[in-house]
Order: sequence, then C-alpha cells, then structure tokens
Amino acid sequence: MALNQDLVPSHCPPGLVGEERDSFWMRFALVLAAHAESLGEVPVGAIVVKGDELVATGFNQSIGCHDPSAHAEMLALREAGKKLNNYRLPECELYVTLEPCAMCATTMVHARLKRLVFGASDPKTGSAGSVLNLVNYAAFNHQIPTQSGVLAAECSAQLANFFKKRREQHRLARKALSTDKL
Repeated sequence: MALNQDLVPSHCPPGLVGEERDSFWMRFALVLAAHAESLGEVPVGAIVVKGDELVATGFNQSIGCHDPSAHAEMLALREAGKKLNNYRLPECELYVTLEPCAMCATTMVHARLKRLVFGASDPKTGSAGSVLNLVNYAAFNHQIPTQSGVLAAECSAQLANFFKKRREQHRLARKALSTDKL
C-alpha cells in the first residue's frame, strides 16, 4: 500500500519557528507512523528537512522488508542522501516519532545531522538520552543538538495503542489455539 504523498507537505509555512515548526513537522511524521501501522509495522515515522523544505520521509518497514535495519530513520536518511547526493547531511534535521535506537543514533552521527527532534522517549532502547546518549557522546567526532518530547503524548499514544492491539491479537490467537486442542 503506497503512501499518499499529498498527506505530507513539501514545505513548512513561512513564519513558523521553534515549537510551532517542530510540531508542524512532527504531525507529518505521525502520518507516516500511521501508514506504517496500516501495513502491520511498528508505527514510527521520520522526516528529514533542510531549512523549511521536506527532503525525505521514512516509516518502519522492518517486518515487510525482512530487514532489521529498515527503521523509519534509516530509510529517511538513505533517501535524503540520495536526493542530496551526499552521505553527509550537515544542514538537515530529522524528525521522528520515537527516540532513535543505537543503530539509528550512530547513523545520524555519521551523517552529521544538524539537529534531531523526536516525540516519544524509549525507556528500553532509546539512544538519544533515555538509555544511552549516542547522539551527544563526547568521544564521537560529532554531536547532534536534540529536542525531545515534541507531541510526545500523541506519539506515545500511537505506539501504546498499537502494542495494546497486538497483545490482544496474540491473546485471542492463543485462546483460539487452546480451544482447537479441546
């Protein structure tokens, strides 16, 4: 199922700055996360912007692609690199609905991102401050200014609802199996 590109704007409206600008882009990362969920993926969406222009989008596709590296951030960074003809993205910001894992965080450092903005914190694998802080690890040759908690309630609720539904599906499947054995 392809994403309707009309759902994600190509530019930020003039005059939006600070929290308003961050919320504007995060809303569209949430749209991408909802698309991932519609495909049976964990609902995480990411957007790469340069200035006020959308450069790339990504949403989780690990399950469908059978690829453990097909996280929203990785796919958005790959697309941005191709569009900008450079693996370095020093003028780009990445917006993502969930705090990046270690793989994604170190890839962002290698890309030399200008800034990272995320919604929900990840207390189990978050690598931008929750468990580790790889995006600001002093021994690395690049650190990324980070803004956390942008539309955190919406981002967290989207993930919580997804996992609640998934647990219920697994519970019903187990119940059906046990009933079949009788």
